[in-house]
Amino acid sequence: MGIEKPLVIFSDLDGTLLEFETYSWHEAAEALGLLVRRRIPLVLCTSKTRSEVEEFRAAFRNCDPFIVENGGAVYVPVRDWNRAVPGGVRIGEYWQIPLGKPYDVLLSAVAEIRKQTGLGLRGFADLEARQVAELTGLSLERARRAKEREFDEPLIVHGNEEQDLLAAWARKLGLRVSRGGRFWHLHGGADKGRAVKRVVSLYDQELGSVTTVGIGDSANDLPMLEAVDVPVLVQKPDGTYDDRVDLDGLIRAPAPGPRGWNWSVKWLLDQPGSGPAHGRARKDD
Repeated sequence: MGIEKPLVIFSDLDGTLLEFETYSWHEAAEALGLLVRRRIPLVLCTSKTRSEVEEFRAAFRNCDPFIVENGGAVYVPVRDWNRAVPGGVRIGEYWQIPLGKPYDVLLSAVAEIRKQTGLGLRGFADLEARQVAELTGLSLERARRAKEREFDEPLIVHGNEEQDLLAAWARKLGLRVSRGGRFWHLHGGADKGRAVKRVVSLYDQELGSVTTVGIGDSANDLPMLEAVDVPVLVQKPDGTYDDRVDLDGLIRAPAPGPRGWNWSVKWLLDQPGSGPAHGRARKDD
């Protein structure tokens, strides 16, 4: 496989670039360093909040756009994109492109679903940071960041009957649910794929046509993987692949989580044409 156009990589976090139980990314450190040195954009595309993603962007030395809360919004750093972004609103150091429903709309919908169905739904808005930490294995500080939600509400749902009822009522209210690694997520009409396309349009304007890669681990990443040129699936911690992800041209990494991510990026960078000049230049270079 040759790569003839500038390369842009989109990546999930939990279970993909981050190890599922410990949230460690150190087995991917080598490939992360290669992307920084070659100036190849890495766009994080996750169910995590802006506050959570900012922590990892700092650790990865990443200054590229990122996608939060299952496609709820795109954030574009003003520092590197100093002109107005189409559809963007200036919020602090970012242009925010909102694609999902606001959080207060989602909480009103949860209350309505409870009223209409009798389901005892519990979401992050109902939990203290300590309880989120216990459910997820996050530190207390990271749990606080996980509660700073803007476009997506993670819900604890029990059994297929509750799942089906929740999904049906979400549709009635013009919303969607998707299944993550630990929770069901209630959100608006946006998804990772729609957000990826918005980011690709920005890079097309900056670099001309680009080659896009998506790396994920589960069906929650399917919209992202469908929206890119080269979809990559890493293994689950037990060494299996999510059989709900089956796409033409799918690359299956031979390892789970960050180890599979590291292999995937190194494999991509070994392809003809994926050289140093393909990324967007940094302002501090």
